[in-house]
Amino acid sequence: MSNVELIEKINELKKEKNAVIVAHNYQNDEVQEVADVIGDSLALSRYCANNDKDVIVFCGVHFMAESAKILSPSKTVLLPEIDAGCPMADMVTADALREEKKKHPGAVVVCYVNSSAEVKAESDICCTSSNAIEVVKSIPEKDILFVPDKNLGSYVAQKVPEKNIILWEGFCITHHRVSLEQVKEIRKIHPDALLLVHPECRKEVWEEADFVGSTKQIIDFAKESGSSKFIIGTEMGVMYKLKKDNPDKSFYLLSQGLVCPNMKKTTLKSVYNALKEMKYEITLDENIRLNAKRALDRMIRIG
Repeated sequence: MSNVELIEKINELKKEKNAVIVAHNYQNDEVQEVADVIGDSLALSRYCANNDKDVIVFCGVHFMAESAKILSPSKTVLLPEIDAGCPMADMVTADALREEKKKHPGAVVVCYVNSSAEVKAESDICCTSSNAIEVVKSIPEKDILFVPDKNLGSYVAQKVPEKNIILWEGFCITHHRVSLEQVKEIRKIHPDALLLVHPECRKEVWEEADFVGSTKQIIDFAKESGSSKFIIGTEMGVMYKLKKDNPDKSFYLLSQGLVCPNMKKTTLKSVYNALKEMKYEITLDENIRLNAKRALDRMIRIG
């Protein structure tokens, strides 16, 4: 089938199954085009929990679909590509976290949402890249065990120096590969452009940035800024929305290596197959779901 035919079939199946399609900002353009809502992982999960659809087709990676299931247990959550995982999420396991907690018995575990449901269930509170600083500031205790992203954790540590942040040795392989040399090189090419980067990048990269923020914060900053040229230091999928929202502005990708292979696995065909065959359904152990939800709820209460 052509893309036009696939989109037509997807829309028919969506009505038939009372489904909603949500897509992360890093998805392929064609997938973002067919989605009902585009955004970051937690915002999408919260959107799904607050609508009346029976089926959620989550165009993202595994931990994102899990988050949707955590918040919407009575709904059917489908992940179009079941092997779309997250290397950073895989860098921490529940067993390993339990062992580390024994070494720091007084520490509060702050878990980045880019992690499995099992890891969230072992944590005290979750955070996103946009609210990590506020979450850490809200904790009375001084010692914080931050998992799994050491780059985001380093950024938070710089902004909240009064806390003792113990970093987990995890990272996003896509953001982590960006180098200071690449920053200097593209600055030479586009000297009048503002550099906007994600805190999942290395410290030496985000220290050079004009703005550091989550995917949504980068999108919002570019839209509201009076500047017309931007160097974007996050996954290339965000360029779709940036260009769509700001047709009169120019955007340059900081590095051609800013591609998440797992995010690119989802296609129109896999969205169609997910709805047609109701695959691949995400299921969670109820005890794990409830404990993970507790950590998410604590974060949500902060705002």
